[in-house]
This record gives sequence, structure tokens and C-alpha cells, in this order.
Amino acid sequence: MNPETSLKQNSDFRRVYARGKSAVSPRVVVYCRKNRQDGNRMGFTVSKKLGNAVTRNRVRRRLREIARLNAEHTKQGYDLILVARSRAVNAEYQKLEADVLHCFEQLQLLKKDGAE
Repeated sequence: MNPETSLKQNSDFRRVYARGKSAVSPRVVVYCRKNRQDGNRMGFTVSKKLGNAVTRNRVRRRLREIARLNAEHTKQGYDLILVARSRAVNAEYQKLEADVLHCFEQLQLLKKDGAE
């Protein structure tokens, strides 16, 4: 993931949390807000409550990979934040991916048959 395509600043996260829309699933919460750019910027949040650094990084890597593999099916021009919930730690990859895609669908972020 390129540095230009990731959310790093606390102010960016706060802006998306405060003014964006959200969708909830058992394993993930997705926040989104339109940005004025051509591409999407992604941020990932995994709380210390979920486990030690190894566990948190594993969940973060899985979420990052799900976002990367589904980037071509996602509408562009959004700031997205994926927040892992406690069930994400022991979840199978396919279930975690299904939850992320379900949230994207709720937020109308998935492209429709070749159209944006």
C-alpha cells in the first residue's frame, strides 16, 4: 500500500469518524467519507484490547490484503477506515472478507457491473 493511499494523521481519522458514514458487521466496522481525490485512502484500526502486537498485526495484515484484493471492485474517491472487532482475531479469512464486502455493500462502495 502506497503512503499516498493510506490514512496516517489523527486528524484524518477524526474527520472520517465524525462526518462519515459507517457500516457494522460482527467482525469489522467500516467508516467512509468522500474525499476530493481520484483514489481511495485506507486506514486500519486494531485496538490493544484484541491482543498483543503479533495478534494485532496479523489482523491488520489480513484486513489490508482484503482491501488490496477488492480494490478494483470498490468505487474510488473515498477515505475508508476498517476497524477490527474482537471476533476478527479468531475469524477465518473468508468470513472476515465476507464481512468487509458486506459493509462495503451497505455503504454502496462496490461498483455495479463495470460502472462506477
